[in-house]
Amino acid sequence: MNILQGVSASGGIGIGTAFVVPDTIKRVIPQKKISEEDRAGGWKRFTNAVKIVQLRITENIVTLPKDDLQRVIFETYQLMLDDTTFLQQIKNAYDKESYNIEFILDREVQNYADKLRNSGNEYLSERAVDIGDVFGRVLDELLDYHPFNIEQVPDGAVIVAKAMNPSDAVILSKRKIAGLALTEGGVSSHVAILAKNYGIPAVFALENITRIVGPEETIIVDGTIGQVTINPDEKTIKSCTRAIETEKEHEKALKIFRNKSALTKDGTRFYIYANIGTPDEAEIAQKEGADGIGLFRTEFLFMSETLHSKGKQSKDSADNDSNSISEEAQFQAYKQVLQTMGDKPVTIRTLDTGGDKLIDNAGIPKTDEKNPLMGLRAIRLSLKYPELLHTQLRALYRASIYGNLKIMLPLITDVSQIESAKAMAVKVQQELKKENIPFKKNVPIGIMIETAAAAIIADCLAPKCDFFSLGTNDLTQYTIGIDRENPAVSSLYNEFHLAVLRLIQSTINCGEKAKIPVSVCGEMASRPNSTLVLAGMGVRSLSMSAKQITGVKELLSRFTINELQAISLKSLNSL
Repeated sequence: MNILQGVSASGGIGIGTAFVVPDTIKRVIPQKKISEEDRAGGWKRFTNAVKIVQLRITENIVTLPKDDLQRVIFETYQLMLDDTTFLQQIKNAYDKESYNIEFILDREVQNYADKLRNSGNEYLSERAVDIGDVFGRVLDELLDYHPFNIEQVPDGAVIVAKAMNPSDAVILSKRKIAGLALTEGGVSSHVAILAKNYGIPAVFALENITRIVGPEETIIVDGTIGQVTINPDEKTIKSCTRAIETEKEHEKALKIFRNKSALTKDGTRFYIYANIGTPDEAEIAQKEGADGIGLFRTEFLFMSETLHSKGKQSKDSADNDSNSISEEAQFQAYKQVLQTMGDKPVTIRTLDTGGDKLIDNAGIPKTDEKNPLMGLRAIRLSLKYPELLHTQLRALYRASIYGNLKIMLPLITDVSQIESAKAMAVKVQQELKKENIPFKKNVPIGIMIETAAAAIIADCLAPKCDFFSLGTNDLTQYTIGIDRENPAVSSLYNEFHLAVLRLIQSTINCGEKAKIPVSVCGEMASRPNSTLVLAGMGVRSLSMSAKQITGVKELLSRFTINELQAISLKSLNSL
């Protein structure tokens, strides 16, 4: 029996026979000069390869339910393949240089993916995998390279692999997969999200797992504690089998919480919201019984060409910047989410990324930053290049009439940033009124508390805000100076660090004093131990992945407020 410790990516316990996916052979991308006569043929091969990949993705889409997360991912892949801005970038490079299309495509995709990884935005960093996945399939077609077919994985298997592409993760919906054991992958990756969505235990960061586990060996994946057991003894197998049966009964019991409010044992009400990254994910949130959307990340919308000049922009917006992200396309996305959620609140965060070529906007110089996490990003970028925020606010206010909108500003560290953004909101309202475009005037505007600076001056920020939302992921890494994506120091990342907990408690106290609601939308909101601590501190609104909502509702129902307060007091007093 061999026990390996990794990182939990999806909870639960699974036991099955290991199916070891062969390590992918790195593509060999030829670099060769081409003649002018060959240029047209090369581009035609590229467009044909794109069409083939699109067709295969479409074939997968039609087999999936409308509210399935894998379908949402595939539809996003279709947008990537249809992104005329990125395709034109590839075409320009191909026309300018006398190299084969395979070399040009690989280089441009890698450059784009690198920009995403270095964006200083966790969500966008994970999307680098998506870009490499979908255009990697185009490269495979061009090179006539046919890697391992994931369809070979049988029912009941534990998939053991170095890494797994999001498009390969469709197997998770087609087979009864017992678990995932991977070397690579982030806890915010689409593979991790899909594993949670389908209730499949997953453990990542298992070094050399494909060389340690042999084919057909029995393997247990415990996603709750991030542990994998190879060739377990009979006693361990029986214990895990009992735990799996108990978990199945628990999953059945959770279904009754979908349509229930989140209440403690003594009747205190909590509001459980969903975090989403695309408009279609709102339907999943509704299905899972979310009280609303606590965080709609808008970054991915800005990556798609569908937001570049599609639809009819207002004359003022079009005149101000013909290359700006389309107001109309943003409006349609926000409108869709608001209509899906009805009267339930929808908190939409303004752009939370840097300007490093992610946004092809004529008003933003293309610059490289050594430390994007500390650089020109989020509200700093939006205020330095106000046309970005201006266009986004126009789209948001226009969409406001279709639901219960709340606007959230990211990375606020100073009162003046809130004042500048709110002044822009007033200007937008005046414009829309002049143009006879309907909107809701009193849309709540709040901020993310995600730095120690914001938490420390929360009493100064609160009078300017309608609500606070604690982004505990960034708050933790900014406070203790740990990059959790860096394997050399990730073990030091600790959301229960006393400094982090004290900043959270201070922020909650300031919110209560100012009579504004305080929610949490980081990962602490959904983890059982941290959920209980936050609830005991006074948090009454939690936002998380939609599939985790029923579990949190059930968890809170087991405790009284006094019990929760005792749990949090113990954490705050620990040193």
